[in-house]
Amino acid sequence: MNATQHSLLFSFAEKYTVLLLGTVATMVLSRLLTPAEVGVYSLGAVLMALAQVVRDFGVGQYLIQEKMLDMDKLRAALGTSLIVAWLLAALVLIASGPLAHFYEEPRLKLVLQLLAINFLLIPFSALTLPMLRRQLRFRAIYAINAANSVSNMVVGVSLALLGCSYMSLVGAVLAGSLASLLTSLVVRPPELPWLPSRRGMKAIITFGAYTTGGGLVDEAGLVAPDLIIGKMIDVESLALFGKAQSMLGIFNQAITSAISPVVFPLFALRNRDNREEGGAVPVYLRTISCMTALSWPFFLFLACMALPLVKVLYGEQWSACAPLISIMCLSAALLSMFSMARYLFVATGQMRAQARLDAWAGLLRVAVLLGAAPFGLLAVAWAVVISAFLRCWLIYRCLRRLNGLDWRVLLQTLRKSMALCVLTAAPPLSMLVWHPHVTPLLALAVTALAMLACWIAGVFLLKHDIATEFLLLQRKLTGRLFATRSH
Repeated sequence: MNATQHSLLFSFAEKYTVLLLGTVATMVLSRLLTPAEVGVYSLGAVLMALAQVVRDFGVGQYLIQEKMLDMDKLRAALGTSLIVAWLLAALVLIASGPLAHFYEEPRLKLVLQLLAINFLLIPFSALTLPMLRRQLRFRAIYAINAANSVSNMVVGVSLALLGCSYMSLVGAVLAGSLASLLTSLVVRPPELPWLPSRRGMKAIITFGAYTTGGGLVDEAGLVAPDLIIGKMIDVESLALFGKAQSMLGIFNQAITSAISPVVFPLFALRNRDNREEGGAVPVYLRTISCMTALSWPFFLFLACMALPLVKVLYGEQWSACAPLISIMCLSAALLSMFSMARYLFVATGQMRAQARLDAWAGLLRVAVLLGAAPFGLLAVAWAVVISAFLRCWLIYRCLRRLNGLDWRVLLQTLRKSMALCVLTAAPPLSMLVWHPHVTPLLALAVTALAMLACWIAGVFLLKHDIATEFLLLQRKLTGRLFATRSH
């Protein structure tokens, strides 16, 4: 097994462990807490998400893409993390009162103040994860994130059972952060410094200004629906919308977030070593071919089976979020075509273009959502779809201008994924008619198994790129197994 496949294996193991533990925690907490209780925490978490983009200030990406790292650069990175994170902690503490007043939700003040503790802890492990990714040490990353998830689940469920309401979610987050910090101290690379330095910070701040600026605008666009719903509708509607988004986020947790830590360094490596052969673009095209082979059938299943899935995972009290899921699956499927574009732009040194793209896409998204919010949650869901169309158009324009990606080449790359999605469509479309007459769990099981059979047959019938990857991985695993037995 080569280094990339070994990294992918551990990256997927980590993400699936986190996803499994998170799903179990969500299933339990959704039955212990009402949408109104979850909504209070969700509003605080959404506001903190904006600050989370800034707290790294591009340090992680800088460490991964920098060609030559020395002690001065590492100490400067640590200094940048300390300054930014602790300033953010102070800012959140100061803003907690005004934000609670703006949203007319007094409970929000304490939620934000407690969540600000995260920023005080982050700098002590800020360099560890990016350095582990740079070194492709995904086994250590697995340990850190698994510790976070286990602590989050145990503390969150325990506090909810004790009647701590929305504060159980806050306690879970803090427990997870502390567990991550303690684990990262055990597995941190020995070359990392303990003391910060101002020397060399200017280069990191210049790099971070572009990556963080674009990321902040992009995150603002992503959380805009939650912020708008929290202000213009109510926190219960916010919780329903957030639950719908978390369902859509399952694919990102299970697939995209497992692939991205590996493909980002890979894009950067291909760009450095193979400029004359198209650089990272061929790798990017093969990646999105495999991504859409997974994402499009997944979102088709999710759109058709949203109601039984919500009932099984969250319970009847969350059924109102099912129509939102079905609508927004279209936006998620569209964006999956370009989910790796950000990493391509950053890996090839096109941070300014990425920042401009994020800014325009974020502004358009906010404008569309503000127009839709007065008409209710369903209108907001359709606004998310419209904004996804606009973002995809902007990303394609950047890819064409900066990387020479022609739309005909893109369609040629995606044609087998389109055919695969058609081949897997019959089971979920048929179950739309039959699922009211069977139990939700049975409907999900039958549809998932039928779709899986169609998908496996389809990838080999169409000779899809993902089938080639599976066969290569199987051969290498088999060869490794025989070699182990022979010894």
